[in-house]
Amino acid sequence: MSSNVQQLDKDSVLKLISILPESESTLPSGSKYRKKIEGHTVTIYNSNKFMVQGGNSEALAQSLLKKADIKISGSSPTKKKSVSMTAYDTFNCIGSDEAGSGDYFGPMTVVASYVSKKNADILKVLGVMDSKNLKDEKIVELAEQIIPIIPHSLLVLDNPKYNERKALGWSQVKMKAVLHNQAITNLLKKIDGAPVDYIVIDQFAVQGVYENYALTPIPERSKTRFETKGEGKSIAIAASSIIARYAFVKYYDEIIRETGIHITKGAGAKVDLEAAKIINKKGIEYLDSITKKDFKNRAKALAIVQKKK
Repeated sequence: MSSNVQQLDKDSVLKLISILPESESTLPSGSKYRKKIEGHTVTIYNSNKFMVQGGNSEALAQSLLKKADIKISGSSPTKKKSVSMTAYDTFNCIGSDEAGSGDYFGPMTVVASYVSKKNADILKVLGVMDSKNLKDEKIVELAEQIIPIIPHSLLVLDNPKYNERKALGWSQVKMKAVLHNQAITNLLKKIDGAPVDYIVIDQFAVQGVYENYALTPIPERSKTRFETKGEGKSIAIAASSIIARYAFVKYYDEIIRETGIHITKGAGAKVDLEAAKIINKKGIEYLDSITKKDFKNRAKALAIVQKKK
């Protein structure tokens, strides 16, 4: 399925909506309009981005814009960026990244995403960037826009499994290596023959350490690259960063629903107090089931509980 995205201004969006059929009542996050038109999905986002998805997306997009008397030529516009930002994005790439490794609460999530040269342009127009610079609301909005567009593999290492691996002596680096390698392997099977020029991993270890820990052979080893701050160098890594963070946020929200206690991301002093509240309410075994037991927050939370007795 092809996609065409245009960045419009507010007045153009109003003109466009005026000539479109009535929107569906149930809308995806961050959108103001969605409708199936001529076998294509037409979506207008709150950011005034106009997306058409389907077999002949560009032709339909241009037809609708012309009908609304909005003059934009060609396909999705893109901005010029520095060579370091666009080098990988001129190729068909797989990028992988993770979320949750520095958070006491919640799992570790790892994602590998396949971004073709064409889809790289679309993701840039949608505003895909390093998830560390985005608030959760924007993460959710972007993830729900890009998940239907790009093939990806998501792996979740939940807290009980994380704690089991830790008890066996695994470091976080080893866990990440195993998960990244498996996500990339899964994705290569999913895209089955689609052209891949590079596989870019957001570097958390040098290549030799990664290979030693990965347990399984490195797929397409000659095409694999390791990049520090990779989200700024590969849109495929940035997309994986967003989807991984999105999955992590969803698990975080579930913990809040289960406990009725607001929890903070990271591993700071607020986290100690929140963990202590959960111990008082649901017990230490429950706390261990939703946290990484090797973090110092556990001992600090227990000390807070003991002090108040």
